[in-house]
Amino acid sequence: MPPRLLHYSDVENAYDDPSRIGRLAGLVRSLRADDTLVLGTGDNTAPGVLSMVSTGRQALDFFGAVAPDADTFGNHDFDYGPDAITEIVRESPQTWVSANVEWADDGPEGAESAGERFGHEAGVVPSTVVAVDGSTVGLTGVTEPKTGSMCPGATGLTFTDPVAAVRRETARLREREVDAVVVLSHLGSGDDELARETDVNVILGGHVHSSRSDRVADTLLTRPGANARGLLEIDLELAPSTDAVTVHEVGDGPLDESVADAMRTRRSAAGLDAVVGHVDDPITRDRAVKHTGECRIGNFIADAYRWAADADVGLQNSGGIREGPPLAGEVTVADLVSVVPFDEPVTVAELTGRELRQLCREADGEHVQAVADRWHAHVSSGLTIERNGSGVEAVRLDGAPLSDDVTYTLATTDYLFHTDHEFPVLDEHHRVERLSTQYEVLATYAREQGIDPAVEDRIRHVSE
Repeated sequence: MPPRLLHYSDVENAYDDPSRIGRLAGLVRSLRADDTLVLGTGDNTAPGVLSMVSTGRQALDFFGAVAPDADTFGNHDFDYGPDAITEIVRESPQTWVSANVEWADDGPEGAESAGERFGHEAGVVPSTVVAVDGSTVGLTGVTEPKTGSMCPGATGLTFTDPVAAVRRETARLREREVDAVVVLSHLGSGDDELARETDVNVILGGHVHSSRSDRVADTLLTRPGANARGLLEIDLELAPSTDAVTVHEVGDGPLDESVADAMRTRRSAAGLDAVVGHVDDPITRDRAVKHTGECRIGNFIADAYRWAADADVGLQNSGGIREGPPLAGEVTVADLVSVVPFDEPVTVAELTGRELRQLCREADGEHVQAVADRWHAHVSSGLTIERNGSGVEAVRLDGAPLSDDVTYTLATTDYLFHTDHEFPVLDEHHRVERLSTQYEVLATYAREQGIDPAVEDRIRHVSE
């Protein structure tokens, strides 16, 4: 009989909720049998609060409990650099499959040349065959090709064409006469093209945080969603019909106390429960708030950056603010890490007035791929941006227009100097100083200045 697949992906912040990650582990273990394969499709080590303070190693507690059969890499699995994820690969029980991640010219010592497969010395393989309950399943994995420019930790790696990689590995697997080929994909919207352009049976997807169960070109495509909200069960005998997919709500699953306790222990040891401030009026940070214009959480972050750097302007990119429960009541270090759970310093840059004005124009979404209809910048007190239906019309600092040739200082996340997907006007040559990690800046600011942001008409809509 064809096996059943248990599909998890984008676990991310679930590690910060001991009960939820414990229930995901308990649900996997309760559904597992001799005819099942447990498979992950990336971003299952990062980002998150515990992830950042333990460089992704908190995932080993989960992996050890559920013993997955295979996993592949998501973009955030490289957040702490190739060495960190390589060590996790060495210590985790599953096989890691990756067909399109290679070393670039500046690969590690010992890499023979550019193009050498990433992680092969730790056991990463481009594809593998798994025998289960009398059937054979071929597995391969691919990662979003833009990871190299999105993730500073992926410096030194090349992410090749996933379609070509899957075609190559599928041909090898078909030669071994497998009963089915399953792709572990962290491509997001790229799964549709992969289905149309390759000869595979199932694509288990990730990267995009919404759940999915679709049939494209006689291939079944699934995504379980993010943060361990759901676990998918796929009956290969019914594929490619969407009737093959059963959705299990993790919140209804049994609790694996050992995994939950491991997270509580890690959290306590890292000092994440220390209170740094108090909020009377809850500060929301959901998708609608952070992407539509000025908001309290964005103002708090941008003001903290400016204050820490004594800069002219503080800037936080909207996508860097993670969604989660409102900040309310006692605010802990963990709460602030969860807002910006990245191992990135706050960086001080120098820009001309002309460049700073261009940066504000780029916040309108024209330069941000896949989310061009959103607002992408939150700025500190003193800077005002006037927008009309055609874009940014004017930018003023303390009420005065920016002077084209005057140099201004900007404090923002270091990530923006590594990517051309957001604010392409920023480049490495603008950087003049690095400060503490983002959450450390927020915690210090909260302790000394409090947490009481207000919407102040920093981003204004004007008629044309």
